[in-house]
Amino acid sequence: MKSYDLNGQNGLANPVFVEDVHTEVPLPKDVKALESEDHWHVDTGKAWSEMTGGEKVARVVLNISKVLMVFVLLYFFICSLDLLSSSFRLISGKSTSSLLGGEYMRNPVVGLMVGILLTVLVQSSSTSTSIVVSMVSAGMLNVHESIPIIMGTNIGTSVTNTIVSLTQVGDREQFRLAFAGATVHDMFNWLSVIVMLILELSFGLLEKLTGAIVESVALGSGSDIKILKVVTEPFTDLIIELDSVVLKCWGLGEWLEKDTMIKQFCESYTNSSLEVNLQNVVNSTVSSGSGFCIEDPTEVGVEHSCHFLFYGTALTDSQVGIILLVASLIILCSALIIIVKLLNSMLKGSIALVIKKTLNADIPYVPWLTGYIALAIGAVMTFIVQSSSIFTSTLTPLIGIGIITVERAYPLTLGSNIGTTTTALLASLAGEGEGLANAVQIALVHLFFNIFGILIFYPIPFMRFPIPMCKALGKITAQYRWFAVVYLIFMFFLMPAMIFVLSLGGTIVLWSVLGPIVIVLLAVVIINVIQSKRSQVLPGVLQNWDFLPKPLRSLDPYDRVLTALPCCKSCQAVAPPDVESIRTQSESTNSVGCFDNKNFSY
Repeated sequence: MKSYDLNGQNGLANPVFVEDVHTEVPLPKDVKALESEDHWHVDTGKAWSEMTGGEKVARVVLNISKVLMVFVLLYFFICSLDLLSSSFRLISGKSTSSLLGGEYMRNPVVGLMVGILLTVLVQSSSTSTSIVVSMVSAGMLNVHESIPIIMGTNIGTSVTNTIVSLTQVGDREQFRLAFAGATVHDMFNWLSVIVMLILELSFGLLEKLTGAIVESVALGSGSDIKILKVVTEPFTDLIIELDSVVLKCWGLGEWLEKDTMIKQFCESYTNSSLEVNLQNVVNSTVSSGSGFCIEDPTEVGVEHSCHFLFYGTALTDSQVGIILLVASLIILCSALIIIVKLLNSMLKGSIALVIKKTLNADIPYVPWLTGYIALAIGAVMTFIVQSSSIFTSTLTPLIGIGIITVERAYPLTLGSNIGTTTTALLASLAGEGEGLANAVQIALVHLFFNIFGILIFYPIPFMRFPIPMCKALGKITAQYRWFAVVYLIFMFFLMPAMIFVLSLGGTIVLWSVLGPIVIVLLAVVIINVIQSKRSQVLPGVLQNWDFLPKPLRSLDPYDRVLTALPCCKSCQAVAPPDVESIRTQSESTNSVGCFDNKNFSY
């Protein structure tokens, strides 16, 4: 007999058509119960005391092998993120210089969007921040103009863990948790930017604070830091090596005559006979530029000194970047899927419960201190791996399979925002002269921007808005899995690109289009909150959204169109008319606070 399972495979309110022997339609579960129940497959297997000696040895060897395999796969996962970053840098190429130049950079909203696009292109907030720091040091940007760009880099860096969450799209429950865990970073960054950008434009808070600190502190010199890269570079350097100086100079608008950022020489020697001409070269360059992008004629490259895969290739940077992009995504997805499978096979039953309770437990007697310790752990771990993208991307699959809750991942993610600023701060000390103070000031802007964001959205539990917001997004993506791709493309590509294009027409054109959209969105949010709290104070027509056409108040019409495509039939959700009321009842009881209005369906 055919029936409709309103709860789907994992108990979510997403009806799917199934073949079954039952004739009754099962009632949907309460979502709060769903979120609190244990999602682990409890299968303890044979007890240790019941095993023979050979079985015990086999169990130990198997588990040790699985642990080693997880670490090996984690290594390749981190290497794939490094290759993914390199691929985006190769594809973006010289566009970084055109992106960061022009009069439109004086508009703070445009600067914010440019920061997002720049970080998405190079897949590293450390790289994009260092480019901005170099431009400020060179006098191509002033501190005031670069602050919104720095804020934008914070948003752009969260695209990686959002991409990683897509690898768990096959299981709705895992995908709900993983996408929520990934987007909690997005929500925090967006809320911090909205608040801090308004404060900065109104009072110049960050600029004045960091300026005062730089003036009062004696600055030394810094250097590049390598911690995790010491381990990953032996593998990634076998595939590709990029000249970071070329990328930085392209961002400064120099060395544009160079056609590639792929390393040409991995070894060099000093030709002392050319030392006489060095002073003349430095003087002529410094008088017309920043003094950073200077080729030392005494340093001579050794031919055929590089031995990586793409050395001496006839392919262009963009072609190599596309090949690397495909390869890195294959490695990333394969490693992540196998890691999740191995963890699921190892962490079952009582072991899973112990680990889950330990990681998510609070410190006895001082539970409020637990989150701050998690903040510190997140900062230290990010400093060690030198990338917030790597750290948060590693958390995402653990959230998906239920090892770490979103509530515990939230302070870890905030800590990673602090940790990622330390590398740029230390690297900024490598400057000299007047540019040193500006470079350090911008690095401090990045640090204090994240500190103020944490002070606003973490200490007071009521203010932890990113948690319910990301859970609402997770619930939507579990029901409409295509929404995750739309969210990713729109938030990190289309919206910044559209605002950037509008800015080319001038400030009047930008705000003529953007202003009404912002006003409408604010009105919708305010009305939605009032509807969920005190709908009786609103006029009858505004007490719900039924007066709007369904495409403006629900995702169902878009779901029917998209899931009708051959590539999306596996995501199709079909609900018969006689059980639609039960589905509606399930959705109306699924509440995550003021962000989930039962009158506004999706």
